[in-house]
Amino acid sequence: MNESFDNKKGLSWAFYDWANSAFATTVIAGFFPVFFKQYWCSGMPVVQSTFRLGAANSLASLFIVAVAPILGAIADRGGAKKRFLLFFTAMGIVMTGALNFVAKGEWAPAAILYVLGIIGFSGGNIFYDSLLMNVSTPRKVDFVSALGFAMGYLGGGIIFAFNVAMTLRPEFFSLSGPEEAIRVSFITVGIWWGAFSIPIFLFVKEPLPENKSAGWHAVAGGFRQLTATFREIRKMRVVLIFLTGYWFYIDGVDTVIHMAVDYGLSLGFDSNSLITALLITQFIGFPSAIAFGKAGEKYGPKAGIFFGILVYIAVVIWGFFMTNESEFYGLAAAIGLVQGGVQSLSRSYFTRIIPKNKTAEFFGFYNMLGKFAAVIGPALMGWTGVLFGSPRIGLLSIILLFAAGACLLYLVDEGEGRMMAKALEEI
Repeated sequence: MNESFDNKKGLSWAFYDWANSAFATTVIAGFFPVFFKQYWCSGMPVVQSTFRLGAANSLASLFIVAVAPILGAIADRGGAKKRFLLFFTAMGIVMTGALNFVAKGEWAPAAILYVLGIIGFSGGNIFYDSLLMNVSTPRKVDFVSALGFAMGYLGGGIIFAFNVAMTLRPEFFSLSGPEEAIRVSFITVGIWWGAFSIPIFLFVKEPLPENKSAGWHAVAGGFRQLTATFREIRKMRVVLIFLTGYWFYIDGVDTVIHMAVDYGLSLGFDSNSLITALLITQFIGFPSAIAFGKAGEKYGPKAGIFFGILVYIAVVIWGFFMTNESEFYGLAAAIGLVQGGVQSLSRSYFTRIIPKNKTAEFFGFYNMLGKFAAVIGPALMGWTGVLFGSPRIGLLSIILLFAAGACLLYLVDEGEGRMMAKALEEI
């Protein structure tokens, strides 16, 4: 590891992924789908609860679609990336903790808090991602991006394992039973998220823009910059093709993350087995993400993304025919091998083809398209399952998204993208 990353600010940046991954593992992928279906939607048909969970995920993503580029432009203009990061982090922490107080059968308040929690999580990631170039050199960006995801897998896995232990042995923790343990887990996620977010705010410095604006001037300037950048993106063929391809294939990735446990429950698998499978994904994901980062340095991020997409297509086909819980463990392991790699290499690849003085704004578009894709994915899976009366058909439809994303990624020319980005930095 060279000294451009091996320092306090680099580790502080990576620890934010360690912090907020508690929400991704315990809440999004783990306990919320189980608790929503079995507790807050108690007595409801499984296809109906799946539809409502998919709608909640889609609603949260739709909000991020609407505000991400605008907030990114304002943050670039006003030098406010860390302030926006703080706001969304606090929002996510509070809403997650509030899930502890929602009573049985109250699916609507639970869904609302979940939506607001996802907005906090996803909104914060816009500004976290945009700080990547502040803690790395271009030569090390693939590895640093991957290390952030690796830290997320490890940190998210550790707190998730602790929360799983509480549900399996609640009496050891002086809890009345698994239901109380899951409620308490929402509190532990908030504490973990808040505590390990502190380093990024203390030690990662945000460079001031050359023509910094404040207050309403920053807002007005942000809107003007957004309009100009939108015109630039339409002219930047490479960025436009990449973002469109990313839109498709990351939809498949996010849908698998958000809906895997719900899919297993719909097939009648035991919830404890599904949670165990998620832990397998987390702990395999830690070394795999680092390996993908090193592979990205050697072979280029594009090759790594292609490999990950192929594995995901195989996983979806396998999931369609899956009949027992042991196969779910195999799928979890396969996903763990590539999930962090696809995410981290996509992020680092994007930094190679965008202007360095507009990172928050361009990452606003990046996250907007990622979340706009997630509007389609979970809803598509839920609606298709209702239409055909089978969750297996819904899962199979995701292959179309991976295939479309891979085809568009093939057309991206990184060299052309770098030249266009350099030209925009000089304007």
